[in-house]
Amino acid sequence: MKKFLCGTLAAILAFGLTLTAAACGRTIDTDPETIVVGASATPHALILDAVKEDLAAAGYTLEVKVFDDYITPNTALEEGSIDANYFQHTPYLNTFNEEYRTHLTAVGKIHYEPFGVYGKGVTQEQFDTLKTGRTILVPNDGSNLTRALFVLRDEGYIGLPADVSPEINLTVHDITDLRGNTVTPVQAENVAQILKESDAGTVAVINGNYALQAGLKAEDALAFEDSDGAAAQLYANVIAVREGNENHPKIAALLDALRSQKVIDFINAEFGGAVQAVFSV
Repeated sequence: MKKFLCGTLAAILAFGLTLTAAACGRTIDTDPETIVVGASATPHALILDAVKEDLAAAGYTLEVKVFDDYITPNTALEEGSIDANYFQHTPYLNTFNEEYRTHLTAVGKIHYEPFGVYGKGVTQEQFDTLKTGRTILVPNDGSNLTRALFVLRDEGYIGLPADVSPEINLTVHDITDLRGNTVTPVQAENVAQILKESDAGTVAVINGNYALQAGLKAEDALAFEDSDGAAAQLYANVIAVREGNENHPKIAALLDALRSQKVIDFINAEFGGAVQAVFSV
């Protein structure tokens, strides 16, 4: 009955109702020697796996729970079944808190995944010179759609208002000039697969983690989001926790392990520019 109740309450939370971690009987202190972190498979879970030995040396067992969507890692954190999560940037987290009435906060920036533009049968020369008449796939959710539109603007494929800010979520209706292109928003996790099934000449702006999961490499990209711009900090992927746990020893140990030269070296070696550390040691 207790398990049934917890599952039911978690389901309610997914529809936007706030729960307390105590509702399911677990808090961050339930198992003081185990840190449970929810993460996307790539690159987040891989980066976490790289620091398991370091956390073991500090007296903690790191348990990584992999999620394949952007909703349940936050609902799990809110109801207390995990201690932290690692899959999102702060603008998404803030939007989620507002929409779902959750109580989550970012405690540390770890890495940045520049958006990449990939094509179906499109050469670099064609991408650079033929900027009209294309079908362009973009992720359809708030901040990710905004980032994609800025990339397309910077590459000369669309126009946006001169005073627009990347901190305010945009829609395709904010495009001032399509320049003969068709911009099609789809679910972020499906962009790479839809590109694969599209007609030749189609291009797509793809989240870094989904590009990696689809087997796309940095050298396959026709263009990247500007890593020297404000986006690198604004959209850095963070460790998030439930409010009140920001200074917990578990979280301090997790951040210490992740913000290390070892992690910088791992990211550089493993992801070849598709993932970039945003901290220094």
